Amino acid sequence: MDRIHIKIRRFKDSEDIPLPDYESEGSSGMDIRAAVKEPVPLMPGDIRLIPTGLAVSVPPGYEAQIRPRSGLALSYGIGMVNSPGTIDSDYRGEIGIVMINWGSESFLVKRGDRIAQMIISRVYRVDLEEVDDLDATPRGKGGFGHTGVT
Repeated sequence: MDRIHIKIRRFKDSEDIPLPDYESEGSSGMDIRAAVKEPVPLMPGDIRLIPTGLAVSVPPGYEAQIRPRSGLALSYGIGMVNSPGTIDSDYRGEIGIVMINWGSESFLVKRGDRIAQMIISRVYRVDLEEVDDLDATPRGKGGFGHTGVT
């Protein structure tokens, strides 16, 4: 398995929050935790920016994708508005998680809760070529459910 080196910085008053980590040998994402000072209630429909107390130095050619945790989504209806979120290689600010409560009950985000996961992915830059026509495929312009449900 390929490994890359990423520097991480904890913000003041976040020393008690564990660094992102893989929870199992086969995990693709590292769990990220909430660095809230006090519990933050998320009422149904609420959108809140939750601090993590962390910043990262992602190397050029890579990005950090911030994704929701499936257990929070299934059990509580908690997700992220901008999913996945992207941390570019030149961003050095605090990672914030834009959480939303799509559920029907309130949810309390507590200090140290695992609220998202971070995946490191390679980024490819492209050179666009403007053309009058694109190559034909059997699918063509079909989209938005044109193949049906079954």
